[in-house]
Amino acid sequence: MQKPDTKAESELPDAVLLGRPSLNRVNASISVPMTGSWLRRLLAFAGPGYMVSVGYMDPGNWATDLAGGSHFGYLLLSVILISNLMAILLQALAVRLGIGAGLDLAQACRERYSRPVSFVLWVLSEIAIIACDLAEVIGTAIALNLLFSIPLTIGAILTALDVMLILLLMGRGFRWLEAFVMAMLLIIFVCFGVQIALAQPVIGEVLGGFIPRAQIVTDPSALYLAIGIIGATVMPHNLYLHSAIVQTRGYPRTPDGRRTALRWALTDSAVALTLALFVNAAILIMAAAVFHTAGRTDVEDIEQAYSLLSPLLGAGVASLLFAIALLASGLTSSVTGTLAGQIVMEGFLNLRIPSWMRRLLTRSLAVIPVVFVTSLYGANGTAKLLVLSQVVLSMQLPFAVIPLVRFVSDRKLMGSFVLSRSVAVLAWVVTAVIVVLNVKLLVDFVLG
Repeated sequence: MQKPDTKAESELPDAVLLGRPSLNRVNASISVPMTGSWLRRLLAFAGPGYMVSVGYMDPGNWATDLAGGSHFGYLLLSVILISNLMAILLQALAVRLGIGAGLDLAQACRERYSRPVSFVLWVLSEIAIIACDLAEVIGTAIALNLLFSIPLTIGAILTALDVMLILLLMGRGFRWLEAFVMAMLLIIFVCFGVQIALAQPVIGEVLGGFIPRAQIVTDPSALYLAIGIIGATVMPHNLYLHSAIVQTRGYPRTPDGRRTALRWALTDSAVALTLALFVNAAILIMAAAVFHTAGRTDVEDIEQAYSLLSPLLGAGVASLLFAIALLASGLTSSVTGTLAGQIVMEGFLNLRIPSWMRRLLTRSLAVIPVVFVTSLYGANGTAKLLVLSQVVLSMQLPFAVIPLVRFVSDRKLMGSFVLSRSVAVLAWVVTAVIVVLNVKLLVDFVLG
Protein backbone atom coordinates (compact mmCIF):
# COMPACT_ATOMS: atom_id res chain seq x y z
CA MET A 1 0.00 0.00 0.00
CA GLN A 2 1.35 3.38 -0.96
CA LYS A 3 2.26 5.67 1.91
CA PRO A 4 0.32 8.95 1.90
CA ASP A 5 2.15 12.18 1.35
CA THR A 6 3.64 13.64 4.53
CA LYS A 7 1.89 16.96 4.06
CA ALA A 8 -1.46 15.25 3.65
CA GLU A 9 -1.20 12.83 6.57
CA SER A 10 -2.95 15.17 9.00
CA GLU A 11 -6.02 15.13 6.75
CA LEU A 12 -6.33 11.36 6.86
CA PRO A 13 -8.16 9.30 9.50
CA ASP A 14 -6.03 7.35 11.97
CA ALA A 15 -7.07 4.03 10.43
CA VAL A 16 -5.39 4.86 7.13
CA LEU A 17 -2.04 5.20 8.86
CA LEU A 18 -2.19 1.82 10.61
CA GLY A 19 -0.65 0.05 7.62
CA ARG A 20 -2.84 -3.08 7.77
CA PRO A 21 -4.26 -3.47 4.27
CA SER A 22 -7.29 -5.65 3.64
CA LEU A 23 -6.70 -8.62 1.32
CA ASN A 24 -2.99 -7.95 1.53
CA ARG A 25 -1.99 -10.06 -1.50
CA VAL A 26 -4.19 -8.13 -3.93
CA ASN A 27 -4.49 -4.78 -2.18
CA ALA A 28 -3.68 -1.98 -4.69
CA SER A 29 -2.68 -4.65 -7.23
CA ILE A 30 -4.81 -3.31 -10.10
CA SER A 31 -3.45 -0.14 -11.65
CA VAL A 32 -5.98 2.55 -12.56
CA PRO A 33 -5.51 5.76 -14.59
CA MET A 34 -6.20 8.92 -12.66
CA THR A 35 -6.51 10.94 -15.89
CA GLY A 36 -7.91 10.27 -19.35
CA SER A 37 -11.40 9.68 -20.75
CA TRP A 38 -14.24 8.98 -18.32
CA LEU A 39 -14.95 5.63 -20.01
CA ARG A 40 -11.37 4.42 -19.61
CA ARG A 41 -11.37 5.39 -15.95
CA LEU A 42 -14.78 3.84 -15.30
CA LEU A 43 -13.73 0.54 -16.90
CA ALA A 44 -10.58 0.50 -14.76
CA PHE A 45 -12.66 0.80 -11.60
CA ALA A 46 -15.42 -1.54 -12.87
CA GLY A 47 -15.43 -4.93 -11.18
CA PRO A 48 -16.01 -4.73 -7.41
CA GLY A 49 -19.59 -3.53 -7.90
CA TYR A 50 -20.37 -6.49 -10.17
CA MET A 51 -18.82 -8.95 -7.74
CA VAL A 52 -21.03 -7.53 -5.00
CA SER A 53 -24.10 -7.57 -7.28
CA VAL A 54 -23.77 -11.36 -7.47
CA GLY A 55 -25.07 -11.55 -3.91
CA TYR A 56 -28.20 -9.71 -5.00
CA MET A 57 -29.15 -12.32 -7.60
CA ASP A 58 -28.00 -15.57 -5.99
CA PRO A 59 -30.24 -18.67 -5.73
CA GLY A 60 -31.72 -17.40 -2.47
CA ASN A 61 -33.27 -14.51 -4.37
CA TRP A 62 -34.83 -16.94 -6.81
CA ALA A 63 -36.76 -18.75 -4.09
CA THR A 64 -38.23 -15.63 -2.53
CA ASP A 65 -38.90 -13.93 -5.88
CA LEU A 66 -40.59 -17.01 -7.36
CA ALA A 67 -42.75 -17.48 -4.27
CA GLY A 68 -43.58 -13.77 -4.16
CA GLY A 69 -44.53 -13.60 -7.84
CA SER A 70 -46.65 -16.75 -7.91
CA HIS A 71 -48.48 -15.98 -4.62
CA PHE A 72 -49.00 -12.23 -4.88
CA GLY A 73 -48.48 -11.32 -8.53
CA TYR A 74 -46.64 -8.03 -8.93
CA LEU A 75 -47.34 -6.86 -5.35
CA LEU A 76 -43.82 -7.37 -4.04
CA LEU A 77 -42.06 -5.57 -6.90
CA SER A 78 -42.11 -2.48 -4.69
CA VAL A 79 -40.19 -4.43 -2.03
CA ILE A 80 -37.54 -5.38 -4.61
CA LEU A 81 -37.23 -1.74 -5.69
CA ILE A 82 -37.02 -0.39 -2.14
CA SER A 83 -34.59 -3.06 -1.01
CA ASN A 84 -32.41 -2.38 -4.06
CA LEU A 85 -32.34 1.35 -3.24
CA MET A 86 -31.41 0.43 0.32
CA ALA A 87 -28.68 -1.82 -1.07
CA ILE A 88 -27.24 0.97 -3.21
CA LEU A 89 -27.05 3.22 -0.15
CA LEU A 90 -25.54 0.59 2.15
CA GLN A 91 -23.00 -0.59 -0.41
CA ALA A 92 -22.02 3.05 -0.96
CA LEU A 93 -21.31 3.27 2.78
CA ALA A 94 -19.16 0.13 2.56
CA VAL A 95 -17.23 1.68 -0.34
CA ARG A 96 -16.74 4.89 1.65
CA LEU A 97 -15.39 2.95 4.63
CA GLY A 98 -12.98 0.92 2.50
CA ILE A 99 -11.60 3.84 0.50
CA GLY A 100 -11.91 6.63 3.07
CA ALA A 101 -10.64 4.77 6.15
CA GLY A 102 -8.54 2.12 4.43
CA LEU A 103 -10.26 -0.60 6.47
CA ASP A 104 -12.80 -3.25 5.60
CA LEU A 105 -15.84 -3.60 7.86
CA ALA A 106 -14.42 -6.58 9.77
CA GLN A 107 -11.16 -4.74 10.49
CA ALA A 108 -13.08 -1.67 11.63
CA CYS A 109 -15.12 -3.79 14.06
CA ARG A 110 -11.93 -5.30 15.50
CA GLU A 111 -10.33 -1.87 15.85
CA ARG A 112 -13.33 -0.05 17.35
CA TYR A 113 -15.13 -2.62 19.51
CA SER A 114 -14.09 -4.59 22.57
CA ARG A 115 -12.93 -8.16 22.07
CA PRO A 116 -16.21 -9.77 23.32
CA VAL A 117 -18.36 -7.54 21.09
CA SER A 118 -16.07 -8.14 18.12
CA PHE A 119 -16.23 -11.90 18.73
CA VAL A 120 -20.04 -11.90 18.79
CA LEU A 121 -20.16 -9.89 15.56
CA TRP A 122 -17.73 -12.36 13.98
CA VAL A 123 -19.94 -15.32 14.96
CA LEU A 124 -23.01 -13.59 13.55
CA SER A 125 -21.22 -12.76 10.31
CA GLU A 126 -20.13 -16.38 9.97
CA ILE A 127 -23.74 -17.50 10.44
CA ALA A 128 -24.75 -15.11 7.67
CA ILE A 129 -22.07 -16.50 5.34
CA ILE A 130 -23.16 -20.08 6.08
CA ALA A 131 -26.80 -19.13 5.39
CA CYS A 132 -25.70 -17.57 2.11
CA ASP A 133 -23.62 -20.65 1.28
CA LEU A 134 -26.64 -22.78 2.05
CA ALA A 135 -28.57 -21.03 -0.71
CA GLU A 136 -25.67 -21.48 -3.13
CA VAL A 137 -25.43 -25.21 -2.39
CA ILE A 138 -29.16 -25.72 -2.90
CA GLY A 139 -29.29 -23.61 -6.05
CA THR A 140 -26.26 -25.25 -7.66
CA ALA A 141 -27.46 -28.75 -6.72
CA ILE A 142 -30.88 -28.05 -8.22
CA ALA A 143 -29.28 -26.67 -11.41
CA LEU A 144 -27.11 -29.79 -11.76
CA ASN A 145 -30.19 -31.94 -11.25
CA LEU A 146 -32.22 -30.06 -13.85
CA LEU A 147 -29.48 -29.95 -16.47
CA PHE A 148 -27.76 -33.32 -15.95
CA SER A 149 -30.22 -35.34 -13.80
CA ILE A 150 -27.70 -35.56 -10.95
CA PRO A 151 -29.51 -36.41 -7.66
CA LEU A 152 -29.81 -33.46 -5.28
CA THR A 153 -27.80 -35.13 -2.53
CA ILE A 154 -24.91 -35.94 -4.89
CA GLY A 155 -25.15 -32.47 -6.44
CA ALA A 156 -24.89 -30.85 -3.01
CA ILE A 157 -21.73 -32.83 -2.26
CA LEU A 158 -20.24 -31.97 -5.67
CA THR A 159 -20.58 -28.26 -4.95
CA ALA A 160 -17.61 -28.60 -2.57
CA LEU A 161 -15.42 -29.09 -5.65
CA ASP A 162 -15.97 -25.50 -6.75
CA VAL A 163 -12.98 -24.67 -4.55
CA MET A 164 -10.81 -25.79 -7.49
CA LEU A 165 -12.39 -23.17 -9.75
CA ILE A 166 -11.88 -20.47 -7.15
CA LEU A 167 -8.24 -21.41 -6.57
CA LEU A 168 -7.59 -21.37 -10.33
CA LEU A 169 -9.12 -17.93 -10.79
CA MET A 170 -7.50 -16.36 -7.75
CA GLY A 171 -4.15 -17.80 -8.78
CA ARG A 172 -4.34 -15.91 -12.07
CA GLY A 173 -5.07 -12.57 -10.42
CA PHE A 174 -7.99 -10.59 -9.12
CA ARG A 175 -8.90 -9.20 -12.54
CA TRP A 176 -9.47 -12.78 -13.79
CA LEU A 177 -11.83 -13.35 -10.90
CA GLU A 178 -13.78 -10.23 -11.83
CA ALA A 179 -13.85 -11.22 -15.52
CA PHE A 180 -15.33 -14.63 -14.68
CA VAL A 181 -18.01 -13.04 -12.52
CA MET A 182 -18.91 -10.50 -15.21
CA ALA A 183 -19.19 -13.24 -17.85
CA MET A 184 -21.56 -15.25 -15.65
CA LEU A 185 -23.63 -12.14 -14.94
CA LEU A 186 -23.97 -11.52 -18.67
CA ILE A 187 -25.29 -15.06 -19.12
CA ILE A 188 -27.87 -14.53 -16.35
CA PHE A 189 -28.90 -11.17 -17.81
CA VAL A 190 -29.41 -12.59 -21.32
CA CYS A 191 -31.34 -15.65 -20.06
CA PHE A 192 -33.84 -13.56 -18.14
CA GLY A 193 -34.11 -11.00 -20.91
CA VAL A 194 -35.29 -13.77 -23.24
CA GLN A 195 -37.67 -15.18 -20.64
CA ILE A 196 -39.31 -11.80 -20.03
CA ALA A 197 -39.75 -11.39 -23.79
CA LEU A 198 -41.44 -14.81 -23.91
CA ALA A 199 -43.66 -14.10 -20.88
CA GLN A 200 -44.95 -10.78 -22.33
CA PRO A 201 -46.14 -9.27 -19.02
CA VAL A 202 -48.69 -6.45 -19.05
CA ILE A 203 -46.58 -3.30 -18.68
CA GLY A 204 -49.26 -1.38 -16.76
CA GLU A 205 -49.56 -4.13 -14.14
CA VAL A 206 -45.78 -4.36 -13.82
CA LEU A 207 -45.43 -0.62 -13.24
CA GLY A 208 -48.27 -0.74 -10.70
CA GLY A 209 -46.36 -3.37 -8.75
CA PHE A 210 -43.59 -0.87 -8.02
CA ILE A 211 -46.05 1.21 -5.93
CA PRO A 212 -45.95 0.12 -2.24
CA ARG A 213 -49.22 -1.14 -0.71
CA ALA A 214 -50.30 -1.69 2.89
CA GLN A 215 -51.04 -5.38 2.21
CA ILE A 216 -47.31 -6.06 2.29
CA VAL A 217 -47.19 -5.25 6.02
CA THR A 218 -50.69 -6.36 7.08
CA ASP A 219 -50.54 -9.80 5.43
CA PRO A 220 -48.16 -12.04 7.46
CA SER A 221 -47.43 -14.27 4.45
CA ALA A 222 -46.57 -11.27 2.28
CA LEU A 223 -44.46 -9.78 5.08
CA TYR A 224 -42.56 -13.04 5.52
CA LEU A 225 -41.69 -13.10 1.84
CA ALA A 226 -40.96 -9.36 1.83
CA ILE A 227 -38.42 -9.71 4.62
CA GLY A 228 -37.01 -12.74 2.82
CA ILE A 229 -36.57 -10.56 -0.25
CA ILE A 230 -34.82 -7.89 1.82
CA GLY A 231 -32.60 -10.57 3.33
CA ALA A 232 -31.84 -11.94 -0.13
CA THR A 233 -31.19 -8.49 -1.55
CA VAL A 234 -29.28 -6.64 1.17
CA MET A 235 -26.79 -9.26 2.32
CA PRO A 236 -24.57 -8.83 5.40
CA HIS A 237 -21.53 -10.48 3.85
CA ASN A 238 -21.68 -8.10 0.88
CA LEU A 239 -20.93 -5.16 3.18
CA TYR A 240 -17.75 -6.87 4.39
CA LEU A 241 -16.87 -7.90 0.84
CA HIS A 242 -17.33 -4.51 -0.81
CA SER A 243 -15.38 -2.58 1.81
CA ALA A 244 -12.38 -4.82 1.08
CA ILE A 245 -12.35 -5.38 -2.68
CA VAL A 246 -12.60 -1.67 -3.57
CA GLN A 247 -9.10 -1.45 -2.13
CA THR A 248 -7.73 -3.71 -4.87
CA ARG A 249 -7.42 -0.63 -7.11
CA GLY A 250 -4.04 1.08 -7.12
CA TYR A 251 -5.26 4.65 -6.63
CA PRO A 252 -2.99 7.06 -4.75
CA ARG A 253 -3.55 6.67 -1.00
CA THR A 254 -3.88 10.45 -0.58
CA PRO A 255 -6.99 12.54 0.12
CA ASP A 256 -7.35 13.59 -3.53
CA GLY A 257 -6.64 10.08 -4.80
CA ARG A 258 -9.21 8.61 -2.44
CA ARG A 259 -11.85 11.15 -3.42
CA THR A 260 -11.38 10.32 -7.10
CA ALA A 261 -11.44 6.59 -6.38
CA LEU A 262 -14.58 6.99 -4.26
CA ARG A 263 -16.41 8.76 -7.08
CA TRP A 264 -15.64 6.04 -9.64
CA ALA A 265 -16.24 3.17 -7.21
CA LEU A 266 -19.68 4.55 -6.32
CA THR A 267 -20.53 4.79 -10.02
CA ASP A 268 -19.43 1.19 -10.56
CA SER A 269 -21.55 0.07 -7.61
CA ALA A 270 -24.70 1.93 -8.72
CA VAL A 271 -24.51 0.59 -12.28
CA ALA A 272 -23.91 -2.99 -11.13
CA LEU A 273 -26.73 -2.94 -8.58
CA THR A 274 -29.11 -1.58 -11.21
CA LEU A 275 -28.34 -4.74 -13.19
CA ALA A 276 -29.15 -6.77 -10.07
CA LEU A 277 -32.48 -4.91 -9.79
CA PHE A 278 -33.35 -5.97 -13.34
CA VAL A 279 -32.58 -9.64 -12.63
CA ASN A 280 -34.48 -9.74 -9.33
CA ALA A 281 -37.47 -7.94 -10.81
CA ALA A 282 -37.35 -10.20 -13.88
CA ILE A 283 -37.63 -13.35 -11.76
CA LEU A 284 -40.68 -12.01 -9.90
CA ILE A 285 -42.26 -10.58 -13.07
CA MET A 286 -41.80 -13.89 -14.83
CA ALA A 287 -43.38 -15.78 -11.92
CA ALA A 288 -46.30 -13.33 -11.80
CA ALA A 289 -46.88 -13.26 -15.56
CA VAL A 290 -46.55 -17.02 -16.07
CA PHE A 291 -47.68 -18.69 -12.82
CA HIS A 292 -49.91 -16.21 -10.97
CA THR A 293 -51.79 -15.25 -14.15
CA ALA A 294 -52.40 -18.93 -14.91
CA GLY A 295 -53.76 -19.52 -11.40
CA ARG A 296 -50.67 -21.45 -10.26
CA THR A 297 -50.22 -19.58 -6.97
CA ASP A 298 -48.70 -22.69 -5.40
CA VAL A 299 -45.35 -22.41 -7.15
CA GLU A 300 -42.74 -21.98 -4.44
CA ASP A 301 -39.69 -23.95 -5.46
CA ILE A 302 -37.27 -23.80 -8.35
CA GLU A 303 -38.02 -27.32 -9.67
CA GLN A 304 -41.71 -26.48 -10.00
CA ALA A 305 -40.88 -23.32 -11.90
CA TYR A 306 -38.54 -25.23 -14.21
CA SER A 307 -41.10 -27.92 -15.04
CA LEU A 308 -43.94 -25.44 -15.65
CA LEU A 309 -42.13 -22.72 -17.59
CA SER A 310 -41.91 -24.40 -20.99
CA PRO A 311 -45.49 -25.80 -21.00
CA LEU A 312 -47.05 -22.50 -19.89
CA LEU A 313 -44.92 -20.35 -22.19
CA GLY A 314 -45.09 -22.79 -25.11
CA ALA A 315 -41.34 -22.55 -25.65
CA GLY A 316 -39.03 -25.46 -24.83
CA VAL A 317 -36.02 -23.18 -24.45
CA ALA A 318 -37.58 -21.33 -21.49
CA SER A 319 -36.85 -24.04 -18.92
CA LEU A 320 -33.34 -24.60 -20.30
CA LEU A 321 -32.47 -20.91 -20.02
CA PHE A 322 -33.84 -20.91 -16.48
CA ALA A 323 -31.57 -23.79 -15.44
CA ILE A 324 -28.49 -22.31 -17.15
CA ALA A 325 -29.01 -19.00 -15.38
CA LEU A 326 -29.42 -20.83 -12.06
CA LEU A 327 -26.13 -22.69 -12.52
CA ALA A 328 -24.33 -19.45 -13.44
CA SER A 329 -25.83 -17.81 -10.36
CA GLY A 330 -24.68 -20.61 -8.06
CA LEU A 331 -21.12 -20.62 -9.43
CA THR A 332 -20.62 -16.86 -9.16
CA SER A 333 -22.13 -16.77 -5.67
CA SER A 334 -19.62 -19.40 -4.58
CA VAL A 335 -16.72 -17.22 -5.73
CA THR A 336 -17.83 -14.12 -3.86
CA GLY A 337 -18.92 -16.11 -0.80
CA THR A 338 -15.46 -17.61 -0.48
CA LEU A 339 -13.84 -14.19 -0.71
CA ALA A 340 -16.22 -12.74 1.89
CA GLY A 341 -15.40 -15.58 4.26
CA GLN A 342 -11.70 -14.85 3.91
CA ILE A 343 -12.25 -11.14 4.59
CA VAL A 344 -14.38 -11.81 7.67
CA MET A 345 -11.94 -14.29 9.21
CA GLU A 346 -8.84 -12.17 8.53
CA GLY A 347 -10.53 -8.95 9.55
CA PHE A 348 -12.09 -10.06 12.83
CA LEU A 349 -9.49 -12.57 14.00
CA ASN A 350 -6.41 -11.44 12.09
CA LEU A 351 -6.20 -15.14 11.21
CA ARG A 352 -5.00 -16.24 7.79
CA ILE A 353 -5.62 -19.80 6.65
CA PRO A 354 -5.39 -21.27 3.13
CA SER A 355 -8.43 -20.28 1.04
CA TRP A 356 -9.14 -23.89 0.07
CA MET A 357 -9.29 -24.90 3.75
CA ARG A 358 -11.57 -21.97 4.59
CA ARG A 359 -13.81 -22.80 1.62
CA LEU A 360 -14.13 -26.50 2.45
CA LEU A 361 -14.96 -25.70 6.09
CA THR A 362 -17.71 -23.22 5.22
CA ARG A 363 -19.07 -25.36 2.41
CA SER A 364 -19.19 -28.45 4.65
CA LEU A 365 -21.30 -26.57 7.19
CA ALA A 366 -23.71 -25.73 4.39
CA VAL A 367 -23.69 -29.11 2.64
CA ILE A 368 -24.54 -31.16 5.75
CA PRO A 369 -28.00 -29.65 6.41
CA VAL A 370 -28.83 -29.75 2.68
CA VAL A 371 -27.97 -33.46 2.45
CA PHE A 372 -29.93 -34.14 5.65
CA VAL A 373 -33.06 -32.24 4.57
CA THR A 374 -32.94 -33.65 1.02
CA SER A 375 -32.67 -37.18 2.31
CA LEU A 376 -35.65 -36.76 4.67
CA TYR A 377 -37.98 -34.38 2.82
CA GLY A 378 -36.82 -34.28 -0.81
CA ALA A 379 -37.11 -31.24 -3.04
CA ASN A 380 -39.94 -29.67 -1.02
CA GLY A 381 -37.73 -29.56 2.05
CA THR A 382 -34.90 -27.82 0.22
CA ALA A 383 -37.32 -25.18 -1.12
CA LYS A 384 -38.43 -24.27 2.42
CA LEU A 385 -34.82 -24.36 3.60
CA LEU A 386 -33.87 -21.95 0.81
CA VAL A 387 -36.49 -19.37 1.81
CA LEU A 388 -35.63 -19.80 5.50
CA SER A 389 -31.95 -19.13 4.75
CA GLN A 390 -32.90 -15.74 3.32
CA VAL A 391 -34.91 -14.83 6.41
CA VAL A 392 -31.92 -15.83 8.58
CA LEU A 393 -29.76 -13.51 6.45
CA SER A 394 -32.21 -10.70 7.02
CA MET A 395 -32.04 -11.31 10.78
CA GLN A 396 -28.26 -10.83 10.64
CA LEU A 397 -28.50 -7.54 8.75
CA PRO A 398 -28.73 -5.15 11.75
CA PHE A 399 -25.50 -6.55 13.18
CA ALA A 400 -23.61 -5.52 10.05
CA VAL A 401 -25.53 -2.38 9.12
CA ILE A 402 -25.46 -0.66 12.53
CA PRO A 403 -21.65 -0.87 12.91
CA LEU A 404 -21.21 0.25 9.29
CA VAL A 405 -23.35 3.36 9.72
CA ARG A 406 -21.63 4.17 13.00
CA PHE A 407 -18.18 3.91 11.46
CA VAL A 408 -18.82 6.09 8.41
CA SER A 409 -20.47 8.69 10.67
CA ASP A 410 -17.41 8.82 12.96
CA ARG A 411 -15.23 11.81 12.05
CA LYS A 412 -12.28 10.49 14.06
CA LEU A 413 -12.25 7.34 11.94
CA MET A 414 -13.24 8.80 8.58
CA GLY A 415 -11.69 12.26 8.69
CA SER A 416 -12.80 14.34 5.71
CA PHE A 417 -14.62 11.30 4.30
CA VAL A 418 -17.19 11.27 7.10
CA LEU A 419 -20.85 11.12 6.00
CA SER A 420 -22.75 14.37 5.66
CA ARG A 421 -25.48 14.88 8.25
CA SER A 422 -28.31 14.39 5.74
CA VAL A 423 -26.93 11.11 4.37
CA ALA A 424 -26.23 9.91 7.90
CA VAL A 425 -29.87 10.56 8.87
CA LEU A 426 -31.06 8.64 5.79
CA ALA A 427 -28.73 5.75 6.63
CA TRP A 428 -30.07 5.55 10.19
CA VAL A 429 -33.67 5.63 8.87
CA VAL A 430 -32.88 2.68 6.58
CA THR A 431 -31.27 0.88 9.51
CA ALA A 432 -34.35 1.51 11.66
CA VAL A 433 -36.63 0.12 8.94
CA ILE A 434 -34.53 -3.05 8.77
CA VAL A 435 -34.64 -3.49 12.56
CA VAL A 436 -38.40 -2.83 12.80
CA LEU A 437 -39.22 -5.28 10.01
CA ASN A 438 -37.15 -7.98 11.67
CA VAL A 439 -38.77 -7.38 15.07
CA LYS A 440 -42.24 -7.61 13.49
CA LEU A 441 -41.29 -10.87 11.80
CA LEU A 442 -40.11 -12.33 15.11
CA VAL A 443 -43.31 -11.22 16.89
CA ASP A 444 -45.52 -12.71 14.17
CA PHE A 445 -43.52 -15.93 14.29
CA VAL A 446 -43.76 -16.24 18.10
CA LEU A 447 -47.47 -15.43 18.16
CA GLY A 448 -48.13 -17.85 15.33
